[in-house]
Amino acid sequence: MNSRMNWQEAIAACARQGRGYVIATVISTQGSTPRDGGSKMVIDAERTYDTLGGGRLEFLIVQQARDYLAKGECGQWLKPFPLAAEAAQCCGGNVTVLLESYPASDWSVALFGAGHVSRALTTILGELPCRVEVIDNRPELMTEALPDNASYHYCESPVRRIDELADDTWVVIFTHDHALDFSLCDRLLANYRWAFTGLIGSETKALRFRKRLAQAGHDTAVIDRLASPVGLPNVKGKRPMEVAVSIAAQLQSLYYAEARPRQGTSWREIKRLFAAPETRTAARTDRNAARHNKEPSK
Repeated sequence: MNSRMNWQEAIAACARQGRGYVIATVISTQGSTPRDGGSKMVIDAERTYDTLGGGRLEFLIVQQARDYLAKGECGQWLKPFPLAAEAAQCCGGNVTVLLESYPASDWSVALFGAGHVSRALTTILGELPCRVEVIDNRPELMTEALPDNASYHYCESPVRRIDELADDTWVVIFTHDHALDFSLCDRLLANYRWAFTGLIGSETKALRFRKRLAQAGHDTAVIDRLASPVGLPNVKGKRPMEVAVSIAAQLQSLYYAEARPRQGTSWREIKRLFAAPETRTAARTDRNAARHNKEPSK
């Protein structure tokens, strides 16, 4: 499905919402081609934005882009498309397309509690490539607007929501009730499948929870995976936003320590592609056209 949104708007919308997308850019052309160099379109899992034209050519580009998204591949690739040979188009030109893949974020954060620190942290996470779920049993706190990558989840019993969370979720607990905090920790540690678990509170609260969790039968090694007090100790401050900055810094430092680097097209591949005869011909044609346009009229 083609959206009326242009490619610039599509990039911004996909980035805000944490949706995967691919930017396809015509890098070079030779002969008769549907669009000129520099033309762009954006592809996500369901829609396309703008067009590179050419029917079959665009179909192949979209197919390749969605293959990258389905595999979660993050990187840049230069792809030559001989229109006659690959796209079965009689115009017979050649197009080289740069595909830049930004898959959907695999960083899911669950915040138990919708109070002041949670709202401040959600504001920060709203600018990061993650998906945020705010879970609480107080519907009156779920009226404030959230960033595009965040959503509320009302639960009468928030502990039950744990069983529905995806593996490798990043979990932070800061509810209004210490008894609920403990129940959440107890359930989280009983089946530890999380990328991170953090609990807000003082050192005294952390020590008491560690003791109670041990009495509840949890191994020390599992209890040690509970980051409490959550946040970086060298980031000081007690205001909600200051605490949120400390927590966000801890989450971000841990996430990017494990994140996969983006793939890129090697310089050898770029050199090979642009050393091809059809590319050299296209480059000469572009230079001649530019030179002709610069000549003063007589």
